[in-house]
Amino acid sequence: LQYNRVWIPDNEEVWQSAEITKNYKAGDRFLYVQLEDGTELSYPVDPAALPPLRNPDILVGENDLTALSYLHEPAVLHN
Repeated sequence: LQYNRVWIPDNEEVWQSAEITKNYKAGDRFLYVQLEDGTELSYPVDPAALPPLRNPDILVGENDLTALSYLHEPAVLHN
């Protein structure tokens, strides 16, 4: 999972894009990510509910939402 991008819930922005900086292994309690502004954080996760993956940049602005690789709330709002 390292270098994949995910959506992290945020109180002000609703969702923030983040890149995973360290491989996640089943059972880990934290996901180590870097936000787009460069802030690094350890995001607590429930293994049963990992944060949603972000679509590739090439799909941003897609007119047909069914063309998105990942279709969930943050992907629709960002698109």
